[in-house]
This record gives sequence, structure tokens and C-alpha cells, in this order.
Amino acid sequence: MADTSGKVIKCKAAVCWAAGEPLKIEEIEVAPPNAHEVRVRILYTGICHTDEYTRSGKDPEGNFPVILGHEGGGIVESVGEDVTGVAPGDHVIPLYTAECRECKFCKSGKTNLCGKVRATQGKGLMPDNTSRFTCKGQPIHHFMGTSTFSQYTVVADVSIVAINPIAPLDRACLLGCGITTAWGAVTKQPGIKGSSVAVFGCGAIGLGVISTSSTVGASRIIAIDTNPKKEAWAKQMGATEFVNPMTLPEGKRIQDYLVEITDGGLDFTFDATGSVNVMRAALEACHKGWGVSTVIGVAAAGQEISTRPYVIIIVTGRVWRGTAFGGVKGRTELPGLVEDYLNKKLKIDEYITHRRQFEDISEGFHDMHTGECIRCVVNMD
Repeated sequence: MADTSGKVIKCKAAVCWAAGEPLKIEEIEVAPPNAHEVRVRILYTGICHTDEYTRSGKDPEGNFPVILGHEGGGIVESVGEDVTGVAPGDHVIPLYTAECRECKFCKSGKTNLCGKVRATQGKGLMPDNTSRFTCKGQPIHHFMGTSTFSQYTVVADVSIVAINPIAPLDRACLLGCGITTAWGAVTKQPGIKGSSVAVFGCGAIGLGVISTSSTVGASRIIAIDTNPKKEAWAKQMGATEFVNPMTLPEGKRIQDYLVEITDGGLDFTFDATGSVNVMRAALEACHKGWGVSTVIGVAAAGQEISTRPYVIIIVTGRVWRGTAFGGVKGRTELPGLVEDYLNKKLKIDEYITHRRQFEDISEGFHDMHTGECIRCVVNMD
């Protein structure tokens, strides 16, 4: 294999030129990595609703033109100076939530929200405020520090983790977002064992919350979704009950129904929809005095969450909280999740309902919108 380190690589990438436009497969140039950067050959990527959220123009931080994608798996092609965490040939997963282990956030022990590259990542740029992607002579923005819809990508060395090469990358790639987020949202929340849980939204993340809640020993797991086809999926993953809000009596709110059937509300609820109305319902379905509602879904730009009367809902002890990447520290914890998968302690295969070749990546977005797709994995070769 020819040595491409230090050279510009030409490859294919799915470029979104403007908000709301479909992806277009283009030939791009990928510059070599600078110091503390890693260039990766992406072999597989999942398609997540967050990719569609930005493509659609609903993301207030969306930058265009851009190469989307953040659930990827690949092999390190080359590294820049002073990179020590990974080496050429390593099997890796890019991380949209960095872990530098040096900033205030990382050292606090209280959060996984590393501050090392957040400012430039939010602008769609590498840490030096430039891009490694060029198409038709024009710089192309990075996405979430990962851009896995490209056959080659460049990431910061704090935004990538090496994993066991035995793990198949067409499955392990999904640990880059949805499954890990769900796992962390549950396992980092004390007290779920023996408690009641309600999960709003039965996509990949919601199903992951259900599965993990079942694994840790929740006593009752109620899945909520407006798609009746999700009932079988939810129960397969461990839900004890399924409720379709569309089938409730006219005028009956889902939160009121849940409070009724649980003798006052749930111990824990999770929103995995991104709808501010559902976020409110999830909070109001919590039990007074101790109920905790976790927001995982991301709402559209300009949307606000609210509840009333707040004295009854908030002051009486319910907690409203959010989580990013499930609170997981990717470089430290993700290799362990890969081992859990290899030891059949963590489900991944069960989420993959569709597969696409790279040239059909847009069809993968269509799959996602049908309501029958949990995760589509794209072969980037």
C-alpha cells in the first residue's frame, strides 16, 4: 500500500452544499493531519437523526457547505506530530464529544463536556480555525468534529479512540453516538434498578434506553411512541408495556394517563424525540418529590421547553436534566463498551435494520424517515 502520509488524498464524500438540500457525492481533497490531528479512512458510518437535523436547516449551529456524519468506524491512515493516543493501522471510532483530560471540564470529574475543541468544532473547523476538506476549490466545513460521510476524514487527537480490532466496524461504528448515548443516560443515573421508567420515543436512542434500563434492573419500563410498529421493537428490547398516545381517549394527555397508571408518576422518564411538547410531557409524568426526567433529544432552533404551573411541577421536587453523549467519556469508556459488545453484554446488531452502499446514502435518509428503520449502516467503500 502506497505511503500517503503527508500528502493530500482525493476521495469521495457526501457534501451538503446548503441547508435543506440533499447530499451530493463529490470528489474532495483531504489535507494531511497537522500536529495533534489524525486522518482516518472511514469504512462504515451510521445515519443519525442529528445528521438530518443539521441538513434540514433546523440546527442553529449548522454550517454549510458541510460533510455530515458522526457515527463512524475506520482505520487510522496517518497522524500528525505529537499524536500518542492512536497510530496508523489502529481501528478507531471518531468522537463528537472530545476528551482531552486536561481542561477544567475533564479534570472536574463532574461532566464529559470537554472544552478543548468545542469552540472551533461548533464553527465546523479544526482547532486552528481552518478546514482539511476542499471541493471544487472551496473549503468544506467539518461536522461535529468527525464528518464520517467522507471516505477519509481528519479529527483532533482528543476526538478519537482506538478499539479492539476484533470488533466488526460495521457494528462498532454505532457506538459513536446513539447506543452509547442511551447506555450512558441510564447507567450514569443512580437509582434506576428497581424503579419505574418511561421512555418517550422508540428510535435507536429510545430503544437503547429501554434495553439498558432492563439490563440494570428497572422494575417497570413503559415505552411511548405514536408508531404502533414500535411496540414489538420496544418489547423485544425489554419494555414491559407500550402506550400509543394516539389511542388514548380524546382530550387525555399522555402525562396524565401515565400518572394514573403508575400511582402518581414515574421514578424516571427519558425524552428521545427532540419535541419540546414531549419533553414537557415526560417531566410532568414524573412522580412528585423524586421523579427525574432526562432530555436526550435535540429540539429545533428557536424552540423552548416550558411547564406550568411550575410551583406544582418543579418546586415539589421533580428534576429536569439533560445529557450529551450520555455523559460518557469516549476515550476512557468506549473501549470497554466494545468489549461488552464482544462479550454479548451490550446489544448492537439488533439495532441495524438497513444497510446501504455509499452511493445510496441519500436512500439511507429516506429509510430513516419511514419509521421502520432503527439504524442504517452505510458501507463507505
